[in-house]
Amino acid sequence: MDSYFKNTESFVSSVQEEFDKYQNTFFPYRPPEFFCLELNGEAGELANIEKKRWKGREVPEEKFSDEAADVLIALMNYSNSRGINLGKAVSEKLQKIDIKRIEMSKEGKQF
Repeated sequence: MDSYFKNTESFVSSVQEEFDKYQNTFFPYRPPEFFCLELNGEAGELANIEKKRWKGREVPEEKFSDEAADVLIALMNYSNSRGINLGKAVSEKLQKIDIKRIEMSKEGKQF
């Protein structure tokens, strides 16, 4: 599994670098707080369309991918503004989750 986590780290980090270049080239500086608020707003929009679908209302399928993309972009921008290496953070978190999953499996529990 370690190679999987390493590949994840490398991939996410390279995508994050490209987001940073794009943001810095075409948009003005914004502080981390701005991107944190933007991230929460975008996640709220995604949650809202899920709620509408859950209640039985019509939501075009492309709205889900559009809002999910907005969440990812906001997360990348937030991570870059905070100096978070998201690839490393995700890889480390996946390793912690995997350890917990293995421990629980040994106890006959599901994660």
